[in-house]
Amino acid sequence: MCGLSGEIRFDGGRPDVAAVERMTDRLEARGPDGRGVWSQGAVALGHRRLKIIDLSERGAQPMTDPQGRLTGVFNGCIYNYQELRRELEDLGHRFFSTSDTEVLLKAYLQWGTGCVDRFFGMFAFAVVEQDTGRVVLARDRLGIKPLYLTEDSRRLRFASSLPALLAGGGVDTSLDPAALHQYLSLHATVAAPRTVLAGVRKLPPATVLTVEPDGSRHDHRYWQPSYTRRPEHEGMDAADWRDAVLESLRTAVRRRMVADVPVGVLLSGGLDSSLIVALLAEEGQKDLATFSVGFESEGGEQGDEFSYSDLVARRFSTDHRQIMVPSDRLANALDRAVAAMSEPMISHDTVAFHLLSEQVSKEVRVVQSGQGADEVFAGYHWYPDLAAVQREEEPETYAQVYFDRPHADLARMLQPHVLADHDASSALVREHMAEDGAETALDAALRLDTHVMLVDDPVKRVDNMTMDWGLEARVPFLDHELVELAAACPPELKLAQDGKGVLKDAGRQVLPREVVDRPKGYFPVPAIRHMAGPVLDRVREALSAPEARARGIFRESYVSELLAAPDAHRTKRGANTLWQVALLEIWLQTHGIH
Repeated sequence: MCGLSGEIRFDGGRPDVAAVERMTDRLEARGPDGRGVWSQGAVALGHRRLKIIDLSERGAQPMTDPQGRLTGVFNGCIYNYQELRRELEDLGHRFFSTSDTEVLLKAYLQWGTGCVDRFFGMFAFAVVEQDTGRVVLARDRLGIKPLYLTEDSRRLRFASSLPALLAGGGVDTSLDPAALHQYLSLHATVAAPRTVLAGVRKLPPATVLTVEPDGSRHDHRYWQPSYTRRPEHEGMDAADWRDAVLESLRTAVRRRMVADVPVGVLLSGGLDSSLIVALLAEEGQKDLATFSVGFESEGGEQGDEFSYSDLVARRFSTDHRQIMVPSDRLANALDRAVAAMSEPMISHDTVAFHLLSEQVSKEVRVVQSGQGADEVFAGYHWYPDLAAVQREEEPETYAQVYFDRPHADLARMLQPHVLADHDASSALVREHMAEDGAETALDAALRLDTHVMLVDDPVKRVDNMTMDWGLEARVPFLDHELVELAAACPPELKLAQDGKGVLKDAGRQVLPREVVDRPKGYFPVPAIRHMAGPVLDRVREALSAPEARARGIFRESYVSELLAAPDAHRTKRGANTLWQVALLEIWLQTHGIH
């Protein structure tokens, strides 16, 4: 829901309102229903609105609370805003709207930055204290809603997307070698606070950043599960954990029904999205709209999973739509998806989500989606290997099973001016693995995947692709209470049954067994994976463009080797190497970065 932007000046000058206007306009797709800009003193705020809660103009932003002399912009949804509103009314606060944005402002007035501890939801926001000039920026616990930053000695700018910051101007667009190392090693994941651009950073998840008028600041991380066994769960057996997980997921799905518009589901036919459909049906939601997408087969690989999604749709009597995308649409669809990317993303399903979101947005404004279950409940095939080692061996084992390629390979790929002087990806893993908590090796891996890799790959992907069509995606598997429960769950229960064992047990309570016990599927786009004709033509065009040659990221001999055999070169995890190389260049060209 929505897009926000802003500028804070530190040098005594006035903010560049025209730049904030440009940033705000670049966010139009995220908020097609309204626009607002506010400026006072050294701060300016911009907002684009997607109407989900309080459809009246009383919910417009930037929103000012005259009692508290606060002005704020907000992106996301606070699912428990009605309960918080009642609590705040009991404390003497009076409301002029029915929006969750006003609840946020009153909560800040009542509890200061501690208000984030009371929020159940996904959010990024900026609140300005008019009397002090202090600005507070915050992001939700799992980083579902983005917040990008760029600054120099005079000012700090922020926005819901990286392209919006570029529209403001004055951004250092040189490549960050350490971030490029992560992009090529971690399946295009660049962990916060970095982005591939040296001049743009992102606020990490679960972080509150307080900026004083003189530019001084402090930030703190307000949430992090311990990934240890907790006393309150002592004595629970497998059935107890199954029931606890199902009840927590049921609560998470129920929370995400709050809206003043209909809520649908992106239904792949896998366990995760099927569970959401089953629980929504259990809650009594009638005429539930569900949506599935498929692609033409290429290279002998099936491009859809309609048989499973159809089974679930029939079982729960949903209003179901199949969306089949012919391969000849992919070239144009690819460019539009790349334009929607705040950062380069190589996963094939990025294009799929963008095409799906285009169609879904014609029917509903809000959908629930199953992202996050594999990281939270250990569903990927590499987790048994990670669980088999000692805690101190985990960083090295993680690199062996997760990385796209070893550090030494990058020297053969990259030109010297963009080659990091150290193994930046392994350093990132070691740093996170060394944090307190995480009782076992698997706990450490799941903590890293859930709070770093998940945030800056699938979560970001879904936000970018859905919001480009003014569609809000809600992810119940990233309900923070469910994540806390899963973090405390014994590793062996998550690893059981080839992964997600405890979730599969929960699924058998409400789903047909053939959905729960099916082979694990993915969101395939075979034409990209196998470099089918239209996609390969676009790749060749991008890599031979004058901008690519002038930029000189990759060694020419290496690029020639990839182009000579487009489908032959694979990362350790099976991704097409040519696609990984070309997507970065396509993204840079699409966003006018020279």
